[in-house]
Amino acid sequence: MTHSLLIAFALMLVLEGLMPFLAPSAWRETFRRLIQLTDGQIRFIGLTSMLAGLILLIVFR
Repeated sequence: MTHSLLIAFALMLVLEGLMPFLAPSAWRETFRRLIQLTDGQIRFIGLTSMLAGLILLIVFR
């Protein structure tokens, strides 16, 4: 279990690093836009992301 979690964490870091490495200006602009969102909008994005992740885990498991 620990091995799988470490692999998942490493993969997350690789995926998270792709955007700033490949397109730093687009990444910066994305964060500028995020700053303008309300807390409710950011929470909705987080909830949607978590639900999509859970659904993907269920489907591919």
